[in-house]
Amino acid sequence: MRLIAFAVAEADGDHADWLQTGVHDALVGPEGVPDVAAACGKLAKDQEEAVRRGAVEISKWTDGTRH
Repeated sequence: MRLIAFAVAEADGDHADWLQTGVHDALVGPEGVPDVAAACGKLAKDQEEAVRRGAVEISKWTDGTRH
């Protein structure tokens, strides 16, 4: 999850859109990992600023998709 958060922080608009789709499909969808929000919460306190930014962005993407 840390690597994904870093990639999100460094992505341009088009790449960020693809990453958002991938995160949603792989992690948030009906067969997804239920702890995405918890992982992002931990990563929001990471030492690396880019990882913190990415974690916050992924958290925004997953809001409202929790069952």
